[in-house]
Amino acid sequence: MQLPFTPRTDLTQDFQDRLKLAERLGDAARAITLSLFRNHGDTVNKLGEAGFDPVTQADRDAEAAMREILDRDAPDDAINGEEFGLKAGSSGWTWYLDPIDGTRAFIAGLPSWTTLIACAHGDTPEIGIIDQPWLDERYIGWTSGAESDIRGEIQRLSIHPETHLTNAILSTTDPFILTPSERGAFEHIRQTARLTRYGLDAYAYARVSAGDMHMVIEAGLQPHDVGALIPVVRGAGGIACDWTGQPAKLGPQLVCASTQNLMDQAIVSLRRSAGSKSRIGID
Repeated sequence: MQLPFTPRTDLTQDFQDRLKLAERLGDAARAITLSLFRNHGDTVNKLGEAGFDPVTQADRDAEAAMREILDRDAPDDAINGEEFGLKAGSSGWTWYLDPIDGTRAFIAGLPSWTTLIACAHGDTPEIGIIDQPWLDERYIGWTSGAESDIRGEIQRLSIHPETHLTNAILSTTDPFILTPSERGAFEHIRQTARLTRYGLDAYAYARVSAGDMHMVIEAGLQPHDVGALIPVVRGAGGIACDWTGQPAKLGPQLVCASTQNLMDQAIVSLRRSAGSKSRIGID
């Protein structure tokens, strides 16, 4: 549900500055990814014969642009990005960057990919951005709220207060990346849910925060996959946990739900497979 915009009056100046910096990172990445979407050139397979994990020039250039800004404007912060790894910091803050979450969608010309930007204090994500440049949609979350900027219209985000799994719209990117045990738990929930959608990557979490969907269940995630999602969903009033029902941190298993009742219903099934190792993550 989208509500009238509420100013970020409850935030310290330092926190507001970090939010603004996160948005500048999103702007820098957007300029590059938009210019190369549906014109991405060669794709490199990072896994070689072991599988398929694609990376494009847009992935590398967008992350490099964001890192350049952080090196200049937040030199003491750590950076952990999908393409260029970890740069140590001394401030206690870490930026998690995924320049294109959903590279498979990107190279297929499908606008479900996003740029993910998170700022965490210790191992707790405090700020998150899910940005979809092609649709001109940005979802921004922090410790006490969340908002969307959709084609220039800024509104407060709020989840839909659904409490029954039989009425819920569920999503996962690809059930085939789950282990057999994980897939069995997901299938039990899928059979109960009203509707299930696949292949949305991080965009599904944006739709939960906007009140259109109710639950996303995934595994095999890295910190740069997870960091941005948690503040957006929680800031909109949703719940983010691991598969045991504990508050989510930085992966590898994540379930986000619009209400605690929905979460409780899902966790009954997910706890049975929470210790299983998923296959290689999908991007």
